[in-house]
Amino acid sequence: MSLVLYERLCSDDRRPSPYCWRARLALAHKGLTPELRGIKFTEASKVAFSGQGKVPVLCDGERTVPDSWAIALYLEAAYPEAPSLFRGEGGQALARFINHWVDSRLQKAIAPILAPRMLALALPEDRAYYRETREPRYGCSLEELAAQRDRHLAALGPLLEPLRLRLAESPYLCGESPAYADYLAFAEFQWARCAEPDDLLGPDDDAIRAWRSRLLDRFDGLARSVPAYDSAA
Repeated sequence: MSLVLYERLCSDDRRPSPYCWRARLALAHKGLTPELRGIKFTEASKVAFSGQGKVPVLCDGERTVPDSWAIALYLEAAYPEAPSLFRGEGGQALARFINHWVDSRLQKAIAPILAPRMLALALPEDRAYYRETREPRYGCSLEELAAQRDRHLAALGPLLEPLRLRLAESPYLCGESPAYADYLAFAEFQWARCAEPDDLLGPDDDAIRAWRSRLLDRFDGLARSVPAYDSAA
């Protein structure tokens, strides 16, 4: 049975989308290796078969599953013999809470920092589209947004406090080994690693750095195998 994951494609074959990393890590957790198909920002029509123009989209044989959360639920149900992404009903509820926190808080804090960087990371043919779709979100040009970087970095620090506290207690958010809640938060830092040459973490974030490093090495270094931004040509 064929397994295909459609994900965002940027320059130098980089795949920075945090939503797609959520799906990629969920698949790895289940021991599954999909065929990866990169979709440019301007190629939404290529995934229109999913009922939307967004990625990630997972195709498992005849089954099509869009949306990272729906993909995680599908994998948990379709591959029950593989390691659980949630470890029970309580773990799924926790992961859903982290999903909401990441989407409504963490990503909204990180996105204004990374958006100007993403313009350069996008393929040349996608850059006009990226600018036209992102600048209305922020009410200013991407260059003006870049000038606000220090303010957004200062706002990010306090937001990370729950991660600091939890990761000071345990190697992973989910305990001694990672689960889907870890991948939800980590995917934002993997996005930053792909798009941002500077470390977004502050001097008090050693526990977060150690957690991030452990997840970069997980699954035979799957996340680490993607070059960091500062090594891009």
